Amino acid sequence: MSLILFETICSLKEQSQEQIENNLSTLKAGLSNQGDALIEVQFAQDYHSAFIIVESSDEKIAAKTIEDNNFKVTLTKEVRLIGEDVEKVKQQNDVVNYLVEWNLPENLTMEQYLQRKQQNSAYYEEVPEVDFARTYVCEDMTKCLCFYEAPDVEAVKRAREAVKAPIDAITELGNNVKE
Repeated sequence: MSLILFETICSLKEQSQEQIENNLSTLKAGLSNQGDALIEVQFAQDYHSAFIIVESSDEKIAAKTIEDNNFKVTLTKEVRLIGEDVEKVKQQNDVVNYLVEWNLPENLTMEQYLQRKQQNSAYYEEVPEVDFARTYVCEDMTKCLCFYEAPDVEAVKRAREAVKAPIDAITELGNNVKE
């Protein structure tokens, strides 16, 4: 089983909180019925896009199930979870409200990335109002997604500067959807 990131466009903006929760329950059940596990779903604040992490042995079947549940898959990547345990993420007890995407430089290896992260993570202490939650690094080393709880986008930028990590995109997340 691999962790797979599905970046999606969704048509949930006009739905109620209850409808969104039902949609996610249906998605979770569909994935579970095929032996997959929904790890997490993070919606952009405007509900136009979502980042879905699934534990699956068949990326194509998981993608079809996601698309059958009102999400249009725009990107699929196998990922590695850094900074958190999968079982804890499944419980969805933490709150994250920002996602930073970083397109990794060519020729960076996973080992180099992990070493760099270990060396620089202590600098998060310079920005105590920001809590780093976790990172998903694409196994093909093209990009990573870092999740944070922060008071505002400027605090996220200060945290990224402190750990000497660039930002290619910041998405404010707007979901407190629990099923």
